[in-house]
Amino acid sequence: MLIALTRRVSPSITRCELTHLQRAPIDIALAEGQHERYEAALEGMGCTVQQLPPEPDLPDSVFVEDTALVFDQCAVIARPGASSRRPEVTSVATALGRYRSLHRIEPPGTLDGGDVLAVGDRVYVGLSTRTNAVAARQLECLLAPLGYAVEMIAVRGCLHLKSAASALNDGQLLLNPSLLDSAPFDGLNGIEVHPAEPFAANVVCIGRQVLCQAGATRTQERLEACGYTIVPVDVSELAKAEGGLTCCSLVFRV
Repeated sequence: MLIALTRRVSPSITRCELTHLQRAPIDIALAEGQHERYEAALEGMGCTVQQLPPEPDLPDSVFVEDTALVFDQCAVIARPGASSRRPEVTSVATALGRYRSLHRIEPPGTLDGGDVLAVGDRVYVGLSTRTNAVAARQLECLLAPLGYAVEMIAVRGCLHLKSAASALNDGQLLLNPSLLDSAPFDGLNGIEVHPAEPFAANVVCIGRQVLCQAGATRTQERLEACGYTIVPVDVSELAKAEGGLTCCSLVFRV
C-alpha cells in the first residue's frame, strides 16, 4: 500500500518563508481547493491519503516533504533550515513512527526534505540556503550502513534540489540542468524540461504516472514521448509560497 501524508493549507500561509520570490497575495480559499484536488490526484494514482493534524499557526506546514525522509528501512526526521518550520516535525514524527524506526538530523545540521533526491540506492543532497553539509554528512552516516551512497550537489537559483530535479521510473530523472551541476547524475537517463518551463522539473512519479504542474504542457509532451501518463494539477497559489508538487506530500510504501 502507498501512503501519502499530507496536511491542509494553513490560514497563516500568507506569512510563509520566502527566499527567491517576492511576496504576492495568496488566495487561501483557492489554495485550499488546489490542495484538495492535489490530494484527489494522489488518490487517483493509487495512494491512500492520510492527513496530518492541521497546524493553523505554522504558515508553511502544508509543505510536509521538508520535515522528513522515508526510506524502506527507516525514516529520518529533518531539521528544517528555517527555524520557524521546526515545530512542524513533531506531528510528522508521530505519524511516521507507526511505520518506520526514526532517526533525526541534529544541530548544527539543517536539512529540508526537498533537498534530498533518492534514485535507487543513490541519495543526492542539495546544498542550499536550507540544507548544509553538516546535515548531509549526518545523513551519510545513517544511510551508508543500509547500502546507500550519499552525494552532495550545489543548488543554484532555486529553493531546493527537487525544484531542479525529480526521480521518474527506472532510474530516470526529469531535470533542469541550468539550476544545478548535473555531472553527479552521469549514468542516469535524464529528461530535460522545456527551456520555457524552468521549474517544471518538480513532479511526483508513481509507476508510469507523473503528477505535473498543469501549465507545463511542453515538458508534459516530453514525458509522454517517453511513455509516461500525465496527471496535471494546478498548484499556482501554493507556488506563491515557493511550494511545488513534491512539497505537499510524503509518499512511501507500507
